[in-house]
Amino acid sequence: MSENVIIRPIITEKSLIDAKNGIFTFAVEGKATKFQIKKAIESMFSVHVKLITTVKTKGKKRTVGRKRLTVYKPDLKKARVKLAKDEKIDLFEVGEGK
Repeated sequence: MSENVIIRPIITEKSLIDAKNGIFTFAVEGKATKFQIKKAIESMFSVHVKLITTVKTKGKKRTVGRKRLTVYKPDLKKARVKLAKDEKIDLFEVGEGK
């Protein structure tokens, strides 16, 4: 189960600002517990997790196409992971702009 807990990293402006402070954001399975998330992050990235906060967001309703069909985006569970001091995850590193 621990391999399937993490779906993807969430890369947004806010998450990149948080990454500079040692907090990294991931989309996780809806039924994943904080303990399962901690084990998955520590085994995938070889880091030490200090704190995890989770939030469930309800999927949004969208209208698409010429016929204006209603489509529902799926529900999402996000986990914000705080790492030990001076530890990083390379996925959240962005090169300097011009």
